[in-house]
Amino acid sequence: MAYKVAVVGATGNVGRVMLEILAERRFPVSEVVALASTRSIGTEVSFGDATLKVKAIDYYDFTGTDICLMSAGSAIAKEWAPKIVAQGCIVIDNSSFWRMDREVPLVVPEVNADVLETGIKKGIIANPNCSTAQMVVALKPLHDAATIKRVIVSTYQSVSGAGKDAMDELFRQTRAVFVADPIERTKFTKQIAFNVIPHIDVFLDSGYTKEEWKMIVETQKILDPDIQVTATCVRVPVFVGHSESLTVEFEKPITAEKARNILRAAPGILVVDKREDEGYVTPIEAAGEDATYVSRIRKDPTVEHGLSLWVVSDNLRKGAALNAIQIAEALINRKLLKNAA
Repeated sequence: MAYKVAVVGATGNVGRVMLEILAERRFPVSEVVALASTRSIGTEVSFGDATLKVKAIDYYDFTGTDICLMSAGSAIAKEWAPKIVAQGCIVIDNSSFWRMDREVPLVVPEVNADVLETGIKKGIIANPNCSTAQMVVALKPLHDAATIKRVIVSTYQSVSGAGKDAMDELFRQTRAVFVADPIERTKFTKQIAFNVIPHIDVFLDSGYTKEEWKMIVETQKILDPDIQVTATCVRVPVFVGHSESLTVEFEKPITAEKARNILRAAPGILVVDKREDEGYVTPIEAAGEDATYVSRIRKDPTVEHGLSLWVVSDNLRKGAALNAIQIAEALINRKLLKNAA
């Protein structure tokens, strides 16, 4: 069987990677349509060896389209996802708009693909926040083994998570430092080149940022509502790849060696954990890769049953595009798609 797939937001960072991964994984497509706003009409994007011309979502008829992969922001998702579903198409949305809707599954396939079996009431499936996705991939097998009570996470998030304009700003500022030009800020609240910014998304009354809140509530929805999470999310001058420092408290005893073995056997994870120079993964090695990498696994001596670990992944892939396509693959494998060519 083959499926007609539409990619909304095809000219953005994540949309382009979605098209790349569809081709790489030989997703069973009968046709792929690249969609964006009217200002992008005619823009060319790559799909494997083919070149697609972008069409406007405003004028596109989704009748006969099986899957819509959306990465166009919350406002577009709010307006268009129900319209697309009404035309008989399943929507897999990468924005934050639908994630906490009780009738919308929030899915990381290695963690909770089984929720798809309970029904997709609104015809929409939500992709989690990029930093949440890689974290729960690493936490799931450990939770199954020893039951997680509490997670303390500090993130080191690349600028690509804020879009192409953010990547361009890091490039321009880095160049400006070397040639002694003025540092111009448009995307970030402070200089990002040679700096770190402990501020992603807006501040909430609690003192947390919305990005930190997302990690808390999404982890509870995906993995277990009883897990307590506290997060500090930081933007760092890296182009692609999010890193996370995790301290995890468990209900049951678990050693670093046992955790290492559990993670090595878990889907979607590669363990690189040698206590020597270069015996760990950094964002530059993870960029362009599909795995969630886990390193620096060690006992946390401050609690009875605790571990600390380092988690790295390509935020454009596992944190967004790859996860969405894995959801689509799960729908096919579980025979949950009705229409097919």
